[in-house]
Amino acid sequence: MTGAPTVTATETVEVTETRTPARDETSAPAPGDDASEVYYENCDAARDAGAAPVLVGEPGYGSHLDRDGDGVACEPYAGP
Repeated sequence: MTGAPTVTATETVEVTETRTPARDETSAPAPGDDASEVYYENCDAARDAGAAPVLVGEPGYGSHLDRDGDGVACEPYAGP
């Protein structure tokens, strides 16, 4: 009689990666700069600076730019 058969179990895992769009290095302060000094009066100003959409926690984010309160300011308008 030979030994018992070897059973190998495998598991497949799906990985999803989310990336933030690259920013023009001139549109946001370098790490270590005082991010509180970045302010956009409106979304046109943020877009002109190449910073839109601006995510909560990023330099220049302000609740006055986030109409739906989802943490993404100056997001593209999808239309009706």
